[in-house]
Order: sequence, then structure tokens, then C-alpha cells
Amino acid sequence: MSERSMTMTGWVLTGLYALFMLGASVTPKLAGMAVADETMAQLGWPAGYVMMIGVIELACVLLYLYPRTSVFGAVLTMGLLGGAMATQIRAGSPLFSHILFSIYLGLFMWGGLWLRDPALRAIFPWRRG
Repeated sequence: MSERSMTMTGWVLTGLYALFMLGASVTPKLAGMAVADETMAQLGWPAGYVMMIGVIELACVLLYLYPRTSVFGAVLTMGLLGGAMATQIRAGSPLFSHILFSIYLGLFMWGGLWLRDPALRAIFPWRRG
């Protein structure tokens, strides 16, 4: 795969990840939608944390999208996703659809960053066996 096509594919994955996060997670929290409050309550979160978590998610996405802070944003997002996974485990959610969803999302996020960032590819090269 050429450098240009890797970079373009990386930005497409990055855009899809960002759109998903903004549409499915950040917007419901920041807009005060009932679904966000209901979901957090079902997972055992006390009332009042929805807005703060939405702001943290938004900050992580913005840091991830900006090339100079993209790795920092990805690392912070993994911390956030780890907390989400722990919450799903504690709530007794299904393994493949809920608990591991944070892993799926993290792999998608890091995959997009790896494809669009040659420096990251140099640190973590793809090797054939």
C-alpha cells in the first residue's frame, strides 16, 4: 500500500471513529438527552456525571483529531475506554457486544492513527513472519 493511500485510509477510519463518538456518545450526553441519563443509570452511575463524561469524551476526540496531539488523545481515550469496559464488566453486560466493544473501538481508533501517522508506524512496524 502506498504512503498516500495509507494516510488517506487512516483519515477515513479516523473520521468514522470521530463521527461515531460524536454522534453516539458525546452529543447525547452534552445535549442532555434522556437516553444518556437512562443508560448511565442502568450501568450504575449516579445522576450528575453525564455532562462531565461527555466533556471528557469531546476533549479526547478533539485531541485525537489534531495531528500534534493525536497520540496523546488516543492514550487518554484508551483510559476512558478502559473505564467504560470496567463499568460494563461490573454491570454484568454481555461479553462480545458490550464488554469488548471498548476494545473494538480502541483498535479502530489506533488503526486509523497508525495508518495516518508514519512516526507511529516506525515505532510499531508491521512485520511479516
